Amino acid sequence: MDINKLVRKNILELKPYTSARDIYEGDGILLDANENSFGSTFTEIEGLKLNRYPDPHQNDLREIVSNYLSVSKENLFFGVGSDEIIDLLIRIFCEPGRDNVIIPEPTYGMYKVACDINNIETKSVLLTDKFQIDFNEVDKAFNSNSKIIFLCSPNNPTGNLLNKVDVARLCEKYNSIIVVDEAYIDFSIEGALIDEFKEYNNLVILRTFSKAWGLAGIRLGYCIADSDLIKVLFKVKAPYNISTLTRYVLTKAFVNSSVKDEYIQSIIAERKRLKHQLETLKGIENVFDSDANFLLIKCNNPIEVQNKLIDKGIIVRDRSNQPKLGGCLRISIGSKAENDLLWEAIKNIL
Repeated sequence: MDINKLVRKNILELKPYTSARDIYEGDGILLDANENSFGSTFTEIEGLKLNRYPDPHQNDLREIVSNYLSVSKENLFFGVGSDEIIDLLIRIFCEPGRDNVIIPEPTYGMYKVACDINNIETKSVLLTDKFQIDFNEVDKAFNSNSKIIFLCSPNNPTGNLLNKVDVARLCEKYNSIIVVDEAYIDFSIEGALIDEFKEYNNLVILRTFSKAWGLAGIRLGYCIADSDLIKVLFKVKAPYNISTLTRYVLTKAFVNSSVKDEYIQSIIAERKRLKHQLETLKGIENVFDSDANFLLIKCNNPIEVQNKLIDKGIIVRDRSNQPKLGGCLRISIGSKAENDLLWEAIKNIL
């Protein structure tokens, strides 16, 4: 597939802004970017040159993750959370008021919000009862103006992995960009699509540091995709979208990658324990299997249960208004102590 044939014409013709650090990145007497040459008012972290703009090519981040994943840096792009990348992909491929995006639901709500902001029609299609891709539904919705299909695996809020064979079939069958959001993939034993992007140049894999890495506060996500698509993302992004402080935190986090692995094992163990406990309650109709760091439960009167938990200072997410999720609440996996408090509270409520 020729990716450029899917890109909007004005993006192909766009002459991107050239920043000072695009032209020169290095040391010296830097008098080219109207920075403050005297220094920064923030000096708590020695060695950080916060008075200088960061590398717009993201070379430091791309090299770290390239080595970690054994993926070429030419296939990596970083954004302010995955949300920035979602927005950029819509702006690159979808002509406002003409093109459309297909979203199998129930799933993460930000895909539709980003489309609505950009005046892009969304076509909602239902997943199967097992929350897998329904090709009959996708076939009915797809047309020549369908530019992106958004997927989430493990899916939020259902927690399940999508069938890898089905995702590959989407890539082969449809002349569109297939975006798979793998925000929760670290909590899954298998199911990652990192090898498939080499085979399908229309596949984009989204990842984040907000979940397993415990870095939601730095707002950093990335995607893995064909190098031609990565080049277009660099063409349209803001010049200095990832801050020096964010980059510094990530370099320190990778030194502690073993701690991340310990977190994952603890979360998976707690997920299994909490699921077993919740399944013993008669007031809970179903505790869905999960490959993520949360559980989806189905119960009677979910709003009442949610409000009574709030009264006890325990906050869970109501998902009962989403398609096929009537009566459902989503519960993030907390620490052992937090999960014990949740268990006692919900046991008393139900």
